[in-house]
Amino acid sequence: MNDVPRLSRRAALRSMGVWTLSLAPHRGSWGAEIIGVRVWPALDYTRVTIESASPLQARHFLAEQPERLVLEIEGLELTASLKTLVSQVTADDPFIVGIRVGQFLPKLLRLVIDLKQKTRPEVFSLPPAAAYRHRLLLDLYPKFEPDPLLMLLNSRASTDRPAQTPQDILGEFIQQNDSAFKAPQAQKPRPSTAPSVTPSSRTHRDHDRLDRLWVVVLDPGHGGEDPGAIGPSGLQEKEVVLSIALQLRQRLQKIPRMLVVMTREQDFFVPLGERVRKARQVQADLLVSIHADAFFKPQAQGASVFALSPRGASSAAAQWMAQRENSSDVVGGVRLQAQDKSIWQTLLDMSTAAQIKDSLRLGAEVLGQMGRVGKLHKPQVEQAGFAVLKDPEIPSILVETGFISNPEEEAKLATPLYQARLVEALATGIQRYFAKNPPLARRPRA
Repeated sequence: MNDVPRLSRRAALRSMGVWTLSLAPHRGSWGAEIIGVRVWPALDYTRVTIESASPLQARHFLAEQPERLVLEIEGLELTASLKTLVSQVTADDPFIVGIRVGQFLPKLLRLVIDLKQKTRPEVFSLPPAAAYRHRLLLDLYPKFEPDPLLMLLNSRASTDRPAQTPQDILGEFIQQNDSAFKAPQAQKPRPSTAPSVTPSSRTHRDHDRLDRLWVVVLDPGHGGEDPGAIGPSGLQEKEVVLSIALQLRQRLQKIPRMLVVMTREQDFFVPLGERVRKARQVQADLLVSIHADAFFKPQAQGASVFALSPRGASSAAAQWMAQRENSSDVVGGVRLQAQDKSIWQTLLDMSTAAQIKDSLRLGAEVLGQMGRVGKLHKPQVEQAGFAVLKDPEIPSILVETGFISNPEEEAKLATPLYQARLVEALATGIQRYFAKNPPLARRPRA
């Protein structure tokens, strides 16, 4: 977030987390100055970052038997700093077995990354942003992306209903949610003890609305290279919101018919567009993005809830907040495509009045519950052009749980008791929304 540059370089890097290694700058006789190297392992992908004072030029290729990736960087000399990459690889990394570093040619450094699976690598450079200088990023994605819906159902089978197999749960999900994909004559009658009703009856329509699973996507903001806002004592937004989201998932999974998926469960960065894509993949009924606010004045306080606005922000503060949250991609490290801007504008243009209306209803329920936990920054749901809220069909809200820049609220956000109270407020707000606005039968989404 934009608060990061106000910290000293050393303080900002020190706060980046367990996978960050802050290094003393080193310049060889001809090599580039290396500032830091970092490894961010996660189930979605593993990122390797090499930060330097000047841009680095690199090329890469894959090799087999065994699976490995070779990265060659021009103008680098092998130093103790670069050798630390070897020790940063952990045994539970889903993608990397180990890293070998060597001086292949006098002015060419070679990294050989031994892989655990077939990968789809992406290598790109980023200009300076926030507390960072030039970064060379290597992202290792699985070559074959797992089915997010099946993963979600497997999770439900293992945690909520252990007596059923994933196939049982998947069958139930299809029967209850995907009737729009089947022709009526192809459907077989299901045994039921409920009274028979005619298709035109109100009872049957209500049953269609209620008797299906509800999918909620929780989106802990920031992560990985992007710490989000950092409080006076060094508390990072990305850590607080991940803790709250994990607890909220556990709380919501106790509710019958509730399925919960998270955009991230670990400390890694997820681009804003990817967060929206994940929600669409699982045909989410709701998306709740969780953050912790920040302002340049420490006196600012109180929780806020935001929904999308198709025309403009409801206040100058809301507009400033949206611009700051939308800059997450720049800090976190995304290969920006030329068409990205047009894609976001298209999503915004597609956003329906119904989606925004439902988002405001959801926001009102959540805000009302959060007002029982602590102070509110504004008594009503605000609106602005948050990128993560721009799906045209999914009711979506962004929750600022408090001002991490306020010393008192930072201290509260760090405590398990206050986090538990926030979790209960969020869960109750979501339940109240579903009780008043039960989802309709699922429709296929483009």
